[in-house]
Amino acid sequence: MAILIDDPRWPAHGRLWAHLVSDASLDELHAFAAANGIPPRSFDLDHYDVPDSAHARLVAAGAQSVTGHELVRRLIASGLRVRARDRARTQQ
Repeated sequence: MAILIDDPRWPAHGRLWAHLVSDASLDELHAFAAANGIPPRSFDLDHYDVPDSAHARLVAAGAQSVTGHELVRRLIASGLRVRARDRARTQQ
């Protein structure tokens, strides 16, 4: 079981953002996020969006820094990935 974070490279709201995921369970992900001050509103169905300013702190707290490709690969393998077409259905 691991908490994974990719590099902050997604622009929005004047800053760059990273994704924080678990390769095992959403409970593990939510617990890690709560313990590290990531607000619940940052959760987006299968990941948390986290600002670049939090990246180093989350890695120091135990998140494993991986490439975006590796993060998605492991999220899919975990069975926790919410596909784009399913994401659209949940947001209607």
